[in-house]
Amino acid sequence: MVPAAWAAGDREMTTSPWAATSVLPNKNSCEAARAVKSVRYLAAEAPRLPLPDCSSPGSCSCVYRKYPDRRAGPRREDEEIGIRRYFDPTKERRTTRGRRQSDI
Repeated sequence: MVPAAWAAGDREMTTSPWAATSVLPNKNSCEAARAVKSVRYLAAEAPRLPLPDCSSPGSCSCVYRKYPDRRAGPRREDEEIGIRRYFDPTKERRTTRGRRQSDI
């Protein structure tokens, strides 16, 4: 039996507009599967298995790997190093005036 938290997580993963999947080939998989193993697709746009170019569609053992998001890896420096820079909200960081009429 699947724990309720896991079931809820799977449900959230499939209903997210950014849920992603990739083809996970094994050691006996065809060249077509190996060629796309590092490509992440939006879940709704993923190719059907077996792949159209599969050399052995009758015995294809490829599966999907699910991801909560299509993006891979950190997007910002502080996500990569895990340390956030200190930001003083009372200090003005802009060096020039704004472009709005009220700023001039």
